[in-house]
Amino acid sequence: MPSSKLITLPQVEKTIFLMRGEKIILDTHLAKLYGVTTRVLNQAVKRNKRRFPDDFHFQLTKSEKEEVITICDDLKTLRFYRGLPYAFTEHGAIMAASILNSDRAIDVSVYVVRAFVKLRETLSAHRQIAKKLNLLENKIVNHDFQIKAIFDAIKQLMEPPQKKKSLIGFERK
Repeated sequence: MPSSKLITLPQVEKTIFLMRGEKIILDTHLAKLYGVTTRVLNQAVKRNKRRFPDDFHFQLTKSEKEEVITICDDLKTLRFYRGLPYAFTEHGAIMAASILNSDRAIDVSVYVVRAFVKLRETLSAHRQIAKKLNLLENKIVNHDFQIKAIFDAIKQLMEPPQKKKSLIGFERK
């Protein structure tokens, strides 16, 4: 088996998807990272069900499976697999390392944690940028309104004043 030193953070980041509002890693990818087969990983999870509540891992639906297969080239073989793969959240991926209890799983779990943390920081940065853009957009809209009011005032000042024509002659009361 290859050493865990050959695993890089970008490699781990490529295996993390956003699904159901959660950042997840599929059982096939997690098993490959931890150096075991997918069957061994899933059996270990089934033997330790209490350690994996619904927010730690879940099974994909057929449509989610198809979506993942189209996104990820290395999962083309899943198309012929009749079962539905499992998805592990950040906490589930770490829990899987603890139940596998191999040196490689422990070493690689550090990379998995770092990848999830980096993605969380990236998402946070995107949210902050989006918030700042909204604030700028609101300021621009407000400025546009104020600039239009200034132009309207200037146009009114540029028009010659209309004098009231006075009638010639005397007025009767």
